[in-house]
Amino acid sequence: MNTRFILPVIFYLVVAVLSGCTAIKEVGKGFAGVSTQVLEDKRKDALKKSFALSYNDCYLKVKDILKEKGRESYIYSEDLKKKMIAIYISPADTTPIGIFFTEEPGPNTLIEISSPSIYAKEEIANRIFSGIDALIKPKVIEEKKTDVKEKIGN
Repeated sequence: MNTRFILPVIFYLVVAVLSGCTAIKEVGKGFAGVSTQVLEDKRKDALKKSFALSYNDCYLKVKDILKEKGRESYIYSEDLKKKMIAIYISPADTTPIGIFFTEEPGPNTLIEISSPSIYAKEEIANRIFSGIDALIKPKVIEEKKTDVKEKIGN
């Protein structure tokens, strides 16, 4: 028998048995190159910003931003239970980035951007945070203009 094939299989099985069920999934994902564990581990160092949008609106807007022409990112995993999107910075750059969503009181959502790469984390955070800010700010400015008109009219 070919020991080059058998030894890695035995090693994988031993690790899987000793580590438990969750580890089996992560080891398999690691071999496939789609594990999100490093993104979850780096979440403590994430860049964070809260927005006055519902979770669903925030999630959809982030996906739109990630698909913007000329700046596309590659979504390699979406986990609705963990409320996260895992991406590569671009189809050519496979630096992993995690985008986590946390519902807050009111129609607010906290977005956290994690990555083992500081550059990638900052690049995606700037893209997402400025994209959502652009969506929200025009509404606030428009509301203020309406308030001023009402005050002048009275």
